[in-house]
Amino acid sequence: MQVNDLRPGTTFSYENNIYVVIEQSFTKTGRAQGHVKVKVKNLRSGARTEITFTGGDKVDKALIEKKDMQYLYNDGSNCVFMNTETYEQVEIPSSKLEWELKFLNDGSMIKLTEYEGEVLGISLDDKVELEITEAEPAVKGDTSSGAQKKAILSTGHEILVPLFIKEGEKVLVNTNDGKYAGRSN
Repeated sequence: MQVNDLRPGTTFSYENNIYVVIEQSFTKTGRAQGHVKVKVKNLRSGARTEITFTGGDKVDKALIEKKDMQYLYNDGSNCVFMNTETYEQVEIPSSKLEWELKFLNDGSMIKLTEYEGEVLGISLDDKVELEITEAEPAVKGDTSSGAQKKAILSTGHEILVPLFIKEGEKVLVNTNDGKYAGRSN
């Protein structure tokens, strides 16, 4: 595929690595050939980097397979997931899923991502519902607009929430930035 066709969310193979495009920009100066600059995430290592291509370059499209799986548990070194139809279990090193673990409860449904049989990691929904297990009390009189307090989720992740959120409530959390996204219905 032409590098001009790269868009956010596109997966491609380049120099023996598999990347997903986060951002893309095109620059052209005078008569010179344009340059395509892409911010990418390496799907094998999780590293984020920037690659600059010349306008006519080509890369191989990577077809990523996604399977519905259920998160079972973390044994300390590996996270175990199960296919709910075949009961096949897959282990992924916990170190590869540090960010995703902030949003996973036992029994959470996820998408396992694979490339030609190689397990790359997992894909979460944009927003997940999690329970507040600890919340600081709201300070009386602290009602300036947008006031927030610290709260700890059932997964152990700490977020900032509005003052009216109480312990035991369920909230929506954005999995891209780890921030409060609203009350759960």
